[in-house]
Amino acid sequence: MRAVISRRIDELGRIVLPKELRRELGIESGTALDIFMHADDSIVLRKSKFRCVVCGNDETEREIIGERFCTGCLEGIEKALVS
Repeated sequence: MRAVISRRIDELGRIVLPKELRRELGIESGTALDIFMHADDSIVLRKSKFRCVVCGNDETEREIIGERFCTGCLEGIEKALVS
C-alpha cells in the first residue's frame, strides 16, 4: 500500500481526490467509481468496469445510443422485438 493521503469530507459528504492521484490512475471528470465497504470499516474506491444496464454483467459489451449492453441481454431484446 502507498502513502496515506488525508482529506476532509465537506458538508455534502464529498471528498476531493488529489490531482496527482487522478492523473496517475487515469481518473477524469465523469469517471464512474465503484465504492466498497469492508468489514473492517475501510472504504475502497475502484474505477468501474463496464456494466450492462439491464443485468449488471461486466463481460461482453456493446454500446447502443449511449447505453451499454451485454451480449445475452441484446439477444433477449432482439428476440422480444422480433416476436
